Amino acid sequence: MRNQIEQRDARVVEDTRRWVQRAVIGLNLCPFAKSVEVKGQVRYVVSHAAGAKPLLADLKRELLALVASDPAVLDTTLLVAPDGFAEFLEFNDLLERADKLLVDLDLDGVLQIASLHPQYQFADTGPDDITNFTNRAPYPTLHLLREDSVDRAVAAFPHAEAIFETNMQTMQDLGPQGWASLGVDATAGKDVA
Repeated sequence: MRNQIEQRDARVVEDTRRWVQRAVIGLNLCPFAKSVEVKGQVRYVVSHAAGAKPLLADLKRELLALVASDPAVLDTTLLVAPDGFAEFLEFNDLLERADKLLVDLDLDGVLQIASLHPQYQFADTGPDDITNFTNRAPYPTLHLLREDSVDRAVAAFPHAEAIFETNMQTMQDLGPQGWASLGVDATAGKDVA
């Protein structure tokens, strides 16, 4: 049983890493991602939480681990929750509690949390709107970022405020078939060769 869990976790990490490499970096959705990925400064963690309380416990552990780590060794963490939160709105509702946890840990302004989800949907868009895919990861994911790293990246990137609009245009140009051709969907729990 333990071996099956480890194999599934490895597949979840592999799927997430493939998405980072092919979509986030490959499409340049985040111009800051390549550097930390190439340097091995991204921690991929699988949470087996199926509900808010255990996921928040895992989040707390990972926030404390990230802030205690040397940024040159660990710059960012992707906390992936493949076992729960199939509904985007349920996952999105968790963010308020996650942000409160930052405040409770006195880490507000030190770290920030971004959310990614296989069914991510921006306000005022339809569920199949291709622009939603800028924030669609293979599994529900909390991205833990250092504020200092974000500030440095934004300062070094000309026109950082245009990233959002550029990403929307990238997705519109790519279209649903182009996204599907990236092969970045979840495979854990599926029979994939």
